[in-house]
Amino acid sequence: MAGKGGKQAGMGKIVKRIGDVKSPSEFWLAGIRDYVKSVFNCGPHFIHGPMHWQRVETFGLKIAQSSGADIAVVRLFALLHDSCRRDDGDDLEHGPRAAAMLYRIVPSVFALDPKRFGLLEHAVRHHTSGLISEDPTIGTCWDADRLDIGRVGITPGADYMSTAFGRELATPGLSSGTIRARRSC
Repeated sequence: MAGKGGKQAGMGKIVKRIGDVKSPSEFWLAGIRDYVKSVFNCGPHFIHGPMHWQRVETFGLKIAQSSGADIAVVRLFALLHDSCRRDDGDDLEHGPRAAAMLYRIVPSVFALDPKRFGLLEHAVRHHTSGLISEDPTIGTCWDADRLDIGRVGITPGADYMSTAFGRELATPGLSSGTIRARRSC
């Protein structure tokens, strides 16, 4: 663990401060990605690993075009939401652990204003709770993650999507019931 603490302290050197930008630079995201990979307890080929993060980002960017979501928050969510998983099993506390990590790494790396930081924190903390959200940024984050559920043999269900485009992208039909949606925000 001491090595990981050193990596957290060095993260500010890896990643440029971006301030209040609409879309983060690829250089900046590469630094975040490298950091998250360095602290991710599971291997790169795990179901919830880097390939999943990339697909969540791709879905998120597609949805954001129509939802008006904050692109920086969506991209950060994609990289960070599963970063504190202990394994690929039923680790329902990984969202709250990742949200707690945000308070350690995010302020030292870039200056998201409090509203945007709050959106990121909420999306990361509650992405495992099965909620849906009327907030376009939070909804986009959650839909992007849920649209990649096919990797574990579950068909994404439109009823579990927060955004209109997320519902459109989801395969029509019933979900297996693994995701239980409740209205939030």
